[in-house]
Amino acid sequence: MKVTIKEVAKEANVSTSTVSRVISDSSQISEETKQKVREAIKKLKYKPNAIARSLANNKTRILGVVLPNEAQDLISSTFFIQAMKGMSRYAQNKSYYITYAFSEDEKTELKYINDFITSNLVDGICLLRARTDDESIKYLKRTEFPFVVIGRPEESDGLLWVDNDNFQATYNLVNELIKKGHKTIAFLGAKKEWNVTKDRFKGFKVACEINGILIQDRNVVMMEEFNEKEGIKGTIKLLENITPTAIIVEDDVLAFGTIKVLKERKLHNNVEIVGFNNNPLDEFQTPSLSSVDINAAELGYYAAKILIDHLENSEVGINHYIIDSKLIKRNSLK
Repeated sequence: MKVTIKEVAKEANVSTSTVSRVISDSSQISEETKQKVREAIKKLKYKPNAIARSLANNKTRILGVVLPNEAQDLISSTFFIQAMKGMSRYAQNKSYYITYAFSEDEKTELKYINDFITSNLVDGICLLRARTDDESIKYLKRTEFPFVVIGRPEESDGLLWVDNDNFQATYNLVNELIKKGHKTIAFLGAKKEWNVTKDRFKGFKVACEINGILIQDRNVVMMEEFNEKEGIKGTIKLLENITPTAIIVEDDVLAFGTIKVLKERKLHNNVEIVGFNNNPLDEFQTPSLSSVDINAAELGYYAAKILIDHLENSEVGINHYIIDSKLIKRNSLK
């Protein structure tokens, strides 16, 4: 049978309103009383009513997460799965819940954000990517609703965001390949309107220029989506113009398509490949795929942390976190 707040109050020898204030961590209650009530809650295994608490505090303790369409593909969505795992880990520690919505495009994303806000369903929102001229970010800024972005927004002043240093990660990759003697390096990416793509491509371009390697249009192919089919098409297009000795692929699932094409053309022993996201399927490719681990779970964890910290304390000075990435070497880098 469910334990009631009255039973907790009786056990702790306090009023029900005192129990309610302890649950809300009110500063008006002494630490001695708080400890007594908490012991009673633990002893009776009392679970506070989340809806009642939200009505009393005008807070839901729920975060809304808007997932892009790509997250619905379980193969390509390992980033999103890991990011959500990290968010859930921190939210759970702080007694917050998370609700998710899948968006088909920018229009439906805006609809879900509007629904979250107008229904008073959530206290804050997390976006899992940043686009050029992002309408969702503009709308959230206009409404002054608390939100965080995984990815670097174009104009980050006053915004909460979490990201890797994507410029530096790709810059370092190019230098690593050049040290190995590569001079014909290609870049295969997708979603050119996403800031993560812009940052990774910029790192690639600047590192090549500094090392005296001329980058022409034929060295770069940008596709529409992050999936294996697009990786196949993009690699075929790339090989029509050059035969690179190394290819940096912006996402591992794109790179799965690259590996297929190179194997079919018997080029897999002559071309080195590096991807991003450290997909669990990387080690099962032939050759196994080297990849930059962007630590997606930590991105999610710190996205939830920075949002909740600001929801609970508007004076928090930190507005972003940069999460370390690491190159995981496998057989595709000889």
